Amino acid sequence: MDHPALCLRRLAAVVILSVPLAAQEVYPPDTIDVEPQYWRHALGTSLTFSQVSFSDWAQGGENSYAYGASAVGTSTYDWHPITWVHSYKLGFGQTRIGGRQTRKTEDKIDLESVITYRLGITINPYAALTLKTQFATGYRYDKAGNRTPISWFFDPAFLTQSVGLGYEITPQLRSRFGFALREIVTSQYPSFADDPKTPETEKIKIEDGLESVTEGTWKLDNSTTLNAKLELFSSFREPEKIIVRGDNTLTVRLAKIVTLVVNVQLINERRVTPRTQVKQSLGVGISYVVL
Repeated sequence: MDHPALCLRRLAAVVILSVPLAAQEVYPPDTIDVEPQYWRHALGTSLTFSQVSFSDWAQGGENSYAYGASAVGTSTYDWHPITWVHSYKLGFGQTRIGGRQTRKTEDKIDLESVITYRLGITINPYAALTLKTQFATGYRYDKAGNRTPISWFFDPAFLTQSVGLGYEITPQLRSRFGFALREIVTSQYPSFADDPKTPETEKIKIEDGLESVTEGTWKLDNSTTLNAKLELFSSFREPEKIIVRGDNTLTVRLAKIVTLVVNVQLINERRVTPRTQVKQSLGVGISYVVL
C-alpha cells in the first residue's frame, strides 16, 4: 500500500493539473457574451492613368496624359430600430493635351447621411442631409483657350436637408420622398445663387420644396455591378422647374485588381442652363477594396 503522504501528493498534483483544464471548458455558443457590432464599413478605391508620347512621328499627333482617382464607400450604423447610413463619393481627375493647360475631367465631393426609423413595415420615416461640392477651381474656356474661373471648393456648395418616408421597393431598389430645404452657398462666384431679378447680389439661396431620391444596386453577374441614382427636387415657388440629377455607374471587374468603370451623369437645372448637362466617362485602371 502506498504511503499516505505519497497519496496526498498525487491527489494534489491531479487537482493542480485539472485547474487549467476546467478553465478551458467549452461553453455552448448561445451562452457566450459577444460584443454586438453596430457599425459596418465598405470602401473601394480606383486609379486610372493613360499617357501618349510622340517623337518624330510622321503621322502626326500630340503628347497627352490623363489620370483619375476615386473613392466610394459607406458606413452603416444598425441598432434596431435605427439605421443610419453615411455614404460618400469622391473623385478627381485631370488631362493635358500638347502644350495646352491641364484641365479637370472629374471633380466630385458627394456626401450623404440618411437616418431611418424602422417601423417593421415597408414604409419608414427618414431624415437626410446631403452635400455636393468640389475640390479645386473650375474654369470656363473660350475658343482661344483662355480660361475664366467660375467655381472653387465649397463655392458653390449644394446642401439639402429633408424629412419624409422611405420605401424599399425590392432588396436592390429603394426610394424616398419628403419635404426638403435646399441651400446653395457661394463666396467668390455667386452666379449659382444670385437672382438676376434683384439689384443685390445674393451669395446664398434657400429654397423649400419636395424631394424624391431613388437608388439601386444590381449585381448583374459575379464581375459586373450597376449602381444608379436619380434625384428630383421641386421648389414650392417654381414647381414646374424640376431639378433632375442622375448618377449611374457600371463596374466590370476584369481581373483581381483591374476594373472597367463606365459612369454617366446628367443634370437638368433650367435656371442654370436650358439644356440637359451630360457627362460620360470610361476608364480602366487599378481598383482596391479597402474595407
